[in-house]
Amino acid sequence: MQSKENQEQQELQSVENSLIALRKLQIIDSKIDKIRTIRGELPLEVRDLEAACEGIETRIHKIEEVIKEFQAKITDRENISKNASTAISKYKEQLDNVRNNREYDALNKEIEYQTLEIELSNKKIEDYRHSIDAKNEEIAACNAELEVTQEELKNKKSELDDIIAETEKEENRLLANVTKYESAIEPRLLTAFKRIRNNMRNGLAVVKIERDACGGCFSKISPQRQLDICMHKKIIVCEFCGRILIDTRIADIANQEMQEIAE
Repeated sequence: MQSKENQEQQELQSVENSLIALRKLQIIDSKIDKIRTIRGELPLEVRDLEAACEGIETRIHKIEEVIKEFQAKITDRENISKNASTAISKYKEQLDNVRNNREYDALNKEIEYQTLEIELSNKKIEDYRHSIDAKNEEIAACNAELEVTQEELKNKKSELDDIIAETEKEENRLLANVTKYESAIEPRLLTAFKRIRNNMRNGLAVVKIERDACGGCFSKISPQRQLDICMHKKIIVCEFCGRILIDTRIADIANQEMQEIAE
C-alpha cells in the first residue's frame, strides 16, 4: 500500500514538474516572441531590399552586355564600310584600264554595290548608336533606382542593427534558458508543446484557467474538468483550442521561480 502511495505521489510530482517546466518555457518563449515582434517586418524588408538591389544590378549588367553587342556590330559595320571604300577605290582605278563596255558596266555595278554597302552600314551604325543611347538611358534610370533602393536598405539595416544590438543579449540569455527547460521536459510532451505553439497565432501553448474559462480561447470549462486540472494527475488540454491547461497554483509557482531567476 505504501509503495502504491509513493508511486502515485511520484507520478503526481512528475506531472506537476512537467506543468511547471512547460509554463516556464511558455513564459520564456513569449518573451522571445515579444523581442522578435519589436523587430517586426524589418528582417523581411531588409531581405526584400537586398533582393531588389541584386535584381537591379543584374538588369544593369544585362543592359551593358547588350550595349557591348551593339558596339561589336558597329565595329563590324565600320570594317564592312572600310572594306567597301577600299574596293571602290580599286574599282575606280580599274575603270581607267577597261577594254570594253561589259567590263566598264561590271565595275560600275560593283562600285554601286559597294556604295550601297557603305550606305547600309552607315544606317545600321546610326541605328545601333541610337539603341546604345536608349540603353544608356535605361542604365541611368536603373542606377537612380538602385541608389534610392540602396539608401533605403542602408536605413533599414541601420534600424534593424540598432534593435538587434538592444535585444540580442537578452534574447541569447532567454534562448539559453529555453535549452535548459526543454531538457527537463519529456521529449514527446515537448514535441506536443511545440506543435501547439506553432498552431497558435499568439504562440500560447500553455494557458491558465481564468474566470472558469480557457486563457487562450476563452471557452468555458466545466467544474469537473477544472477539478481534474487542479489535481495534476495528467496533462489536460482545452477541448476547443487544444492548448495545455494549468491552474493558478502551477502558474504562480512557475511565475515565482522565473522571478527569482530574473533577480
